[in-house]
Amino acid sequence: MSIPAHMAMTRDVLTVGPEETVSEAAGKMAERRVSAVPVVDDGGKLLGMLSEGDLMRHYGADHQRRRAWFLDQLSEGQKLSRDFLDSIRLDMVHVKDLMVSPVITATPDTPLSIIVDLMLTHKIKRVAVVTDGALVGLVSRADLVRRIVQAPDDVLDYMVNPN
Repeated sequence: MSIPAHMAMTRDVLTVGPEETVSEAAGKMAERRVSAVPVVDDGGKLLGMLSEGDLMRHYGADHQRRRAWFLDQLSEGQKLSRDFLDSIRLDMVHVKDLMVSPVITATPDTPLSIIVDLMLTHKIKRVAVVTDGALVGLVSRADLVRRIVQAPDDVLDYMVNPN
């Protein structure tokens, strides 16, 4: 599709900061019913992406076994202090510790066909749209489907005249 990203992207994107806790970010994601959020600094610069999959991996049994083993090795059979254990509680993990970086990005003028290729090649569900490193939108698979439904003639035109 030669339609540019800015014609299909979501502009009102929920973002989180790198210092937010994973619990705070997950709460925002659940409230807005989104499966991933871009991580941005105070100036809006894209730093990473945090998805439900990133959260799930961290709270999975395999990760928890490795965490328990590490703490056992650290304590050398001694009881760890309550202050130390409180400081590493899972709900105190920060977004920056779980986010994926670098993020696959596009510009507002990137054709949707290229964005589709990026999604398929990198096995991702969304592409961040940036201008000079700052997040300006997000193109998700749902955005692409909406665009097909809203403008089927554009899609048909692309299929007939791909250049």
